[in-house]
Amino acid sequence: MVSIKDIAKKAGVSISTVSYALNGSNKVTDETSSKILAIAKELNYVPNAAARNLKKRETKIVGVFLTDFRGDVYGDLLHGMKEISNIQGYDLIVCSGEQSHKMLPERMIDGAIILDQMFASEELLKYADLGHKIVVLDRELDHPNINQVLLDNKAGATLAMEHLIELGHKKIYVVTGPEGSYDSMQRMKAVRMVSERSQDVECIEISGNFEKTGGEKAAEQIIAEYKEPVAVFCLNDEMAIGLWNRISETDLKIGEHVHLIGFDNIELAGYMQPRLSTINYSKQKWGALAAEQLLKLLSGDTVENERIYVTLVKGASAKRV
Repeated sequence: MVSIKDIAKKAGVSISTVSYALNGSNKVTDETSSKILAIAKELNYVPNAAARNLKKRETKIVGVFLTDFRGDVYGDLLHGMKEISNIQGYDLIVCSGEQSHKMLPERMIDGAIILDQMFASEELLKYADLGHKIVVLDRELDHPNINQVLLDNKAGATLAMEHLIELGHKKIYVVTGPEGSYDSMQRMKAVRMVSERSQDVECIEISGNFEKTGGEKAAEQIIAEYKEPVAVFCLNDEMAIGLWNRISETDLKIGEHVHLIGFDNIELAGYMQPRLSTINYSKQKWGALAAEQLLKLLSGDTVENERIYVTLVKGASAKRV
């Protein structure tokens, strides 16, 4: 790769003179500058972006760290982030995996948005102590360089449970998310709280994984134990769809024998017949707000933690008994 040393040698000038010319400085005469630029073009010189960014201490790139990329939630979330970032002159890069964590301390990105349970909180706090700006969507961390933009998981799960109870259901299966998931843990706190204060309601927890396979597996247990109409709260729509698919292979019917509600209101939920009851929030707004907060942090502005509110979408998949 051609360096400014090569250009300086061919032009018969110092490295600093080449640097001035390439950066458009008036410290170099027009004649010398033209000569240097012509040689740079001849040698196919490409500026070292990493070195330039290190000097400026900015890359104009925001990193988004995700545990997974699958599903409708991530697509809308990233769209919101990208839209706001681009308006402010930033590009967006999506990262996953332990090796990508180095991008923050090595300043390959200016700041990070975290929705990745594999990114340890201790590691994030260490980077925040070093001055890195971070927005978290999946945990609660108290640090001046970290902002929280969290989904109101407890409110959503409370709405779902109370809706099923209001419909007269006394036996409710709850399909959880993966172990260690902040969203799952927060939703389950609300589930247990509602269950405890509704003493005549039986709540049965089934371990899930936020994927269709988790819903399919939960359906096997529900089918095996079925005696009378039951309600099921899947902690996300992906599992609700997996459960729905497995139930549809039997004589049981959704909205008649198995009353189902999910969480996320993904696009497919609106096309299912009967319509899937679920918890709705704007994924795009969540992503946009996360990007806004990070860019404010990078500008040195003071920001407050934010919460994304949720609403109940009633569908015929859960009816009164």
